[in-house]
Amino acid sequence: MKNLKVYNTLVHKKELFHPLRKDRVGLYTCGPTVYNYAHIGNLRTYIFEDVLRRTLEYARYKVKHVMNITDVGHLTSDEDEGEDKLERAAEKEKRSVWDIAKFYTDAFLRDLVSLDIKRAHVLSPATKNIKEEIAIIQELFKKGYAYETSHAVYFNISKFKNYTKLSRQKLSEKITGAREEVVLDSEKRNPQDFALWFKRVGRFENHIMHWHSPWGDGFPGWHIECSAISTKYLGQPFDIHTGGVDHINVHHTNEIAQSEGAYGKPLARIWMHGEFLLINEAKMAKSAGSFYTLHTLTEKNFSPLAVRYLVLTAHYRSKLNFTWESLKAAQNSLERLYDFVRNIKGSTSTSSGTKNDIVRAKLRTYLEKYRNKFEKTIFDDLNTPKALAVVWELIREYNKNPKKFPAKEVLTLLYDFDKVLGLGLKNIQSEKIPKKILALVKRREKLRKDQKWEDADKIREEIQQLGYTLEDTSQGTKVRNLIIRNLRFPIPSLQGNPRSRAAGNSLRD
Repeated sequence: MKNLKVYNTLVHKKELFHPLRKDRVGLYTCGPTVYNYAHIGNLRTYIFEDVLRRTLEYARYKVKHVMNITDVGHLTSDEDEGEDKLERAAEKEKRSVWDIAKFYTDAFLRDLVSLDIKRAHVLSPATKNIKEEIAIIQELFKKGYAYETSHAVYFNISKFKNYTKLSRQKLSEKITGAREEVVLDSEKRNPQDFALWFKRVGRFENHIMHWHSPWGDGFPGWHIECSAISTKYLGQPFDIHTGGVDHINVHHTNEIAQSEGAYGKPLARIWMHGEFLLINEAKMAKSAGSFYTLHTLTEKNFSPLAVRYLVLTAHYRSKLNFTWESLKAAQNSLERLYDFVRNIKGSTSTSSGTKNDIVRAKLRTYLEKYRNKFEKTIFDDLNTPKALAVVWELIREYNKNPKKFPAKEVLTLLYDFDKVLGLGLKNIQSEKIPKKILALVKRREKLRKDQKWEDADKIREEIQQLGYTLEDTSQGTKVRNLIIRNLRFPIPSLQGNPRSRAAGNSLRD
């Protein structure tokens, strides 16, 4: 195995990675709350987690990847306040909660496909794990960590030693976020205590999703599902738990408390967190209405993989400020990379290169240095910006003297790097622009010359619908395949009636 180093939030430093079981890695990633489309800030976290999984596999580990789907219990505040997000969305859209969960789960899966994010081996919704969630709560009662009020079952954080060890946040700082819940349930023993189970009383008297439990009809709190699902499929402890930095202070802190409280051993050995994607230097948030979905960007003729490329240009632990200019630059860079792959595929030197075996061997040794350089950067806490720099360094070196390098080996090396980067290089096809497209371009040019801008725009739209994009430059109009056109990823779908509460069955591999 390789010398892979990752930053562990739990100890606040990079560590050399060693799996708990030889050659095998248990990876848990927090999934979406399926009440709305994922925004590109959410998707940045999923891209980071995908790069992590790909890097582990690149290092020849056998990875078991588990992700939850939150389809109940996530309230409009992380601190157990407000309404259930799915119920509020169902009311707003005048659909059932089951329809909402299925619709937005489908949308999430389509986004993963578009971004070439590998689907988790186990993708499991909270509503399919109620029995396991109740079992953990029962354990917490036995160990003295849980208590019951007339409204809910809570975790008593005063009983759990070192509750804020992940965040290193002062406990007093958490009181502010818990004040409203104290008013809603005056029986809480500590303001920071969090809900394990909500009873179907009071503000939740008419909650649609509910199950029988030892504490009466109700539904689980948000945090308990991840403890139940991760332990069910990966055991406890497992290797790596990931999520966004916004999960550190509340969600992941509570996961650790309830899992370790119930079973007396660590939940995960390593905790990794991705930073925010910002708009105008502010956090992207659905609640504030300041967010872009992948669909928003594709409507503006940006490829989903341009979004992925943009994300790769920043380290996952650094904030990334989104601008249209930065996305355009990412798309241009990706198109240049794709053009290089197309050209080298058609190169006559692809199968031959130099005929001198000794020279060829030296060149392959030289190329191996690039492989080593790439591995060194990506194994240093997933340094994707430097990994991309290695790709472009290789391309520049080849372009200096194409006849010097065996093109086939260069292409193979790029494909190898792409096992981690996930930019779909193998799916890029070398194809000529069809005569129909070229005729439309010529027609559009005449309309533009005649200043018939509206008619010219209609032609551009027609060309885009046929899978091509235009770039007007001082040298003329360039025609390119839309990046996604050449990618062939299977589109998953969920089967079954969402009202039957079986929406989760088809999510599991």
